[in-house]
This record gives sequence, C-alpha cells and structure tokens, in this order.
Amino acid sequence: MTNFSLARFSPFFCLIALLILQCVNIVNAQSQAVTVQTSSGVLRGLAANGVSEYKGIAYATANRFEMPVAARPWVGVKDATKFASNCPQAARFNLTEESLNEDCLYLNVAVPSDIKANEKLPVMLWIPGGGFVGGGSNLYKLDQMAREGRMVIVSMNYRVGLFGFMPHPAMDSSSNGDLGLEDQREAMRWVQKNIAAFGGDPNNVTVAGESAGAGSICQHLASPEVVTGLFQKALLISGACLQVLPTLNQALATPIWKSVSNNPKDPNRRFKCPVPGDTNYSEKESLSCLKKISVAELLEAQTYEAGNSILSFVPVTGNKTVPRSFKDAVATGNVVRVPIAYGGAQNELRLYVGYDALGDNANHTKYPANLENANRYYLPAFYGSDEKINQKILARYFGDAKNPKNLNGATLGSMLSDFNPHVGINNCFYLRTSNALNGVSNMPPIYQFEFGDPNALVLGVGIAKGSNPGFPLGAVHSSILNYFFPNLSNTAAINAPNLPPPSEKLGKQMTAYLASFMRDGKPSLAGQPVWPRYDGTKEKPSSKNVMFFSPDNIHTYSAYGGVQAGSKAGHQCAFWNEIYPE
Repeated sequence: MTNFSLARFSPFFCLIALLILQCVNIVNAQSQAVTVQTSSGVLRGLAANGVSEYKGIAYATANRFEMPVAARPWVGVKDATKFASNCPQAARFNLTEESLNEDCLYLNVAVPSDIKANEKLPVMLWIPGGGFVGGGSNLYKLDQMAREGRMVIVSMNYRVGLFGFMPHPAMDSSSNGDLGLEDQREAMRWVQKNIAAFGGDPNNVTVAGESAGAGSICQHLASPEVVTGLFQKALLISGACLQVLPTLNQALATPIWKSVSNNPKDPNRRFKCPVPGDTNYSEKESLSCLKKISVAELLEAQTYEAGNSILSFVPVTGNKTVPRSFKDAVATGNVVRVPIAYGGAQNELRLYVGYDALGDNANHTKYPANLENANRYYLPAFYGSDEKINQKILARYFGDAKNPKNLNGATLGSMLSDFNPHVGINNCFYLRTSNALNGVSNMPPIYQFEFGDPNALVLGVGIAKGSNPGFPLGAVHSSILNYFFPNLSNTAAINAPNLPPPSEKLGKQMTAYLASFMRDGKPSLAGQPVWPRYDGTKEKPSSKNVMFFSPDNIHTYSAYGGVQAGSKAGHQCAFWNEIYPE
C-alpha cells in the first residue's frame, strides 16, 4: 500500500494556510476593540464598518413574576461583543426561534465610530415587536441605521408572554400584568443614565417600535406621570393605540392564568398548579407553584392556551404602570406630549392570512382564503359574530356576500388591513389614533406615513423559507423592518437577502427622513417631497398629509379616503367608521 503524505501537497496547503491567515488579518483589521466607561463599569465592544457596537449589556435583572431591578456594577472590563439570548418564548410560524433563558434583560448600543469629542447625537431606543409573546433584540443589525442616520441606537429585550404580560391575583397590584412594560422603562432609565458616555444626547431620545413595540409605546404615552422625561419623541410602526385593552380587573375576572395553571383538556400538560376550587388553593400557593415550573413546560401551556389568537397576552390598564386606557388618556389630556411619527404597512394582515392559509399558525390548521373560511373563520375572528355586519362587509368588498368576486388571500388580507376592530394592526385604526391625538390641547406635530413597497421581501423573511401562500403579499406587517435593519430574517442568523436596489434606495430615503425627525422633530430630505404635519382630526378625519413610501414613488395622499361612507378611496375609513363608530 502506498503511504499518503501531506508533504507531497505542501505548496498547496501552504497556500491555503496563507489565505486563511490573510483572511484572519483582514477581519482583525476591519474589527477593532473599543471600550466605554458606563456608570456600572467598563465595556469592551467592536468597531467595524464605521460603527462601534456594544452588545449584550445587562440593564436589569428580575426574578420570575417580579419587578426588574437595575443591574449591579461590575469590576474590570466586561465583554460586550455578542448578543444575549432573547427572553423566554416559543417558536412560532415555523420561523422564529425558541428561547428558554430567563436571564434575558440585556440591551445593545451602536454609535458611529467617527463621533467627535463632546458631540451629542440623537438617540433611538428600539422596542422590538413580536405580538407580546416573542421577538427580541438579537434579530436586528443596528449598524446601518446608526451609520446612515448618524445616531446612537439602543435595542432591548423585555419579558414577553406569560412572563411579562400575565396578570395573577398574587402579583404586586401596581405592576400586575405589565412587567414587560416595566422592563422597557428600566431600559429607558438606563439610557438616561448611560447614553452620554456613548455620545448620545439623553435629552433627545426617540422611543421607537413596531407591532407590539409600537403597542408598548402607546401605553407609555398614556402614562405621563411615570415616563415623563424618559423620551422626547416617538416613532410608532404598525400598532394602533386606540385598540381596546383589558383592565387589570377585567383580566383577573377572565383569567388566562387559571388555564395556564391547569387545563385538563390540554393533552400535553405535564404539570398542575392549584386553581380556585382545589383544596390546596390559595393565591400565594398558586403563584409559588408557577414560579417553580420549568420554562419549557410553561411555554407549552402558553402556546396551547393562546390557540390561534394574535393577542392572547397583552398589557393591561388600570394599575400604576398604565393608569388609564389610551382612549381615556386622549379624552382627558393625560398623554405624553412629544412629536410623533406614526404609520404602518399598506397590506399589513396579508401576512397573517398567509400564515393561516399555510397552517403556520398556533394550531397548525389551514384556512385557505375562500368564502367558506371567510364566513367560518376570518370574519368572526376579526369582526365578531354579527352575521348582518359580516355580510355587509363581504358585499362591500366583493360585490355579493353570497357569490363574491375576486375573494382571495390578497384581497381578503387587504380588507382586514383597511380596518378591523379586534386586532389593532390596520390603517384606519392608525388614522383614528392620530386624529384623536390631534384633539389633545398643545399636542406637538404628528407625521403620518404608510409603507407601500409592492416588492417588499416576505418569503423567507416574514414567512418561513420554502413556504408560499400562493398570493401576492407586498407591503405586509413587519416587512418595513428590513429597510432599517438589513437582512432581518426573524432568526438570530440575520441572513435574509439584501433588498433589491430600488427598495434599498427607498430604505435610505426613509432612514434619512426619520433621522431628521429624530434630530429636530421635523422629517425632511433634500430633493424629496415635503412631509407635512398631519392635520386629520376626529371632526375632519380625512387628511391629504399622509406620506406614502414606495420605490420612486414618495408622495402624500389621503389614506382615510373620502368622508362619505360610500367612498371607496384610500382605506375606505368612512365606511368602517359607519359600522364601527369611534
């Protein structure tokens, strides 16, 4: 047998080794260690591509079902070069990733590397979305927006699902059901205390979020007595503040915690905590039991109880965390008065019709978009059980409720995206919210927008790779995120494709508009249309001052449409307002 020797191939292997060494040197040359002194200690991050980033910074700790406490200082230099894990959550939509780690209250900071001494940059504090049951900061690359917008960006984790938004009678009544919001406020306080060390201006902070992140900001805006001074502007994407949320008392009266603790119909239940009627039940014993159950088992119960509902775990109102509903806040003037940029996507809920058509929902049941499923599932889920109303809606959008024309996933999704009263992810609800805010005395300017890129990336990004619901998706819920945070894939890999050139150009333009807003409260971009202040009100709801963003097609228009119920312009909000008055 002939002996095999590497010596025969030594030139080849030397070449490979040399190339590897060169690659390592290139990486080392591109990434440079940087440090910053915070109030808690020294952090070591990495600078690359014109941005210095510090990741996985502990801002708080929290025992299960208890308030967050500011993180303790440390000695020496702490590594801040890797994202921390997201808070506990189940995998969803055959796409997102599970997390079982309760040590999760971390944030990340990105800042332009060429920041000058004593320069104070505007700060964006990003609150991730995820339906209040998922999401987290390790999904977002912050470097592009920090660099191109010339700002300091902070992203955070906060507790979600039953760990952050499940009321229980034994919890502290002041924050019961809103621990996730309290986490966010602890991160806001961290920013106030530390962001100047990174070159950020603590007096120019824009709190920003999408979906549940925007919904969270709504609750902060309605709580001025506890958040005033923590931020100076707000950017809300795809979340309607006027969506009705339960009060703490209502949530406790129809409690999901009982079902999580003990539902005998759950075939996968591996634990049982006492509920009223059990001989060993007490409020204290019930909560004590839930504190001992493993994260995995609790998430299994949470997923079963959430079923197919988009919003099973949401913030509550009527405690010290959120003293009042947003509707009451605007009616009484108890809102944080800051400039606001506000809007969403043209066809938000096509995404969720896609999930249901594919069976990528919580109960893995397929609901193709046809008349049978419209009557049996979609209309009751989004509009309620009044058959007369539902038939009127079908007739309006499809000509005939009994023999509809052109009813498919795209058209049904667009209808749901115009308005529905139960899921605050729709365009007429966004406009209602801004109209209500404009009725508050001394309210600073609101700048309304709508994202409408028909070629937004969805397949393999918002919908799992290899899946296709079979109808056009376009500008759906969360698809705007890739325009600010490139390659967002809803996984920690952050490996979605780059945007096509026209969409990439649009992303740069939207970033520039919003960076201007974050600097001085007025969104503007040289050479592009003026973005006027939104002037819709409850009395005069239709405004032409909604900025529409699509590649090579930025303009203002009336998203509300005509003021008569018969108008089919815009999102037909007058029709919806007639059926579902404010």
